[in-house]
Amino acid sequence: MAAAGGGSIRRVWTVEVALPAGTTAAELAVGVRAWAESAPLRALVRRFGGDWPAGDLTAVLARLDEFSARHWDFRQGRERPDAREPALDPATVGLILDSAAALGLVRAAAPPRPGYAHLVVLGGLAHACLRRVAYAAHLLRDGPTVDGEVAVLGSFRPLTGPERRVLADTGLSGETEVDVLDAAVRRFFGLAAPVDEDGHDGGHPHHSWSSRTYQPNGLPPVRVLAAPSSEPERRRAHTADTQRFWAEHVRLRGEDQVLMVTAPIYVPFQHCDALRTLTLPYGCGIDTIGVDPALATLARVPEPTLTAGRYLQEIRSAIRSLRALHGVLV
Repeated sequence: MAAAGGGSIRRVWTVEVALPAGTTAAELAVGVRAWAESAPLRALVRRFGGDWPAGDLTAVLARLDEFSARHWDFRQGRERPDAREPALDPATVGLILDSAAALGLVRAAAPPRPGYAHLVVLGGLAHACLRRVAYAAHLLRDGPTVDGEVAVLGSFRPLTGPERRVLADTGLSGETEVDVLDAAVRRFFGLAAPVDEDGHDGGHPHHSWSSRTYQPNGLPPVRVLAAPSSEPERRRAHTADTQRFWAEHVRLRGEDQVLMVTAPIYVPFQHCDALRTLTLPYGCGIDTIGVDPALATLARVPEPTLTAGRYLQEIRSAIRSLRALHGVLV
């Protein structure tokens, strides 16, 4: 279904909306409000026939969550590759792409600091695992210093048929997301075997965890971690589960600065998850960046086409993560 309205509406915001930043509740609350009430998000709500919600920020976020569930949830409980693509008119597509760029879902950014305590690589679909690990290897050799460890975070999510074909095309194999991450670490860091292994078989992937630590020459240790689910009866481990599980293993400290690597389209929602699960409990600083497309050839795996529907879906993800973050701030 096409969005409400018609005609040429495309506009370009010249300043990107900043993501929430800081380590205190007050600082983060300011950032949540600025993103949630920004002009690009307001324009999208209007384009899809909505009026801007009334009330305080708690009410606004709740109503944005409800609105985005009605209009921008194309997954309907399915994994991201199974989401449907909506039919949208060209003017609406243009507004979505401009809004996504202004909201921080499009452009890659360089690490803002010269050094970090830890570098965290978030897992995902097979192609994303390969690209992110390759980018992390590039950053360690040509980017900021890392004094602690590189943490590559995933779960025992089974691979889909298309993911297996991606692996086959790159000469790799595996059964789960963490298998792909482990194979990527071996390939892009030039490693043969871990120096330490640990884990627990809980009888089901949702209850199980594993840890493999590698030691590249001249670089910090690289830990590949598969986390259990915090709600094993309902679902597999998600991003927040993996972040929290890693923090417990590494003994994260308040003075630590953490650099997180994902894909640009996921930066807002995964950054807010990290603020909620890492910054608020531990006091650490978080910078979240996306893989630079100019260096994606490091993984020799092309990124699937990012459509207007995909961007709307992840704007909804960001709204939900902002709402969860704000919920622990008030």
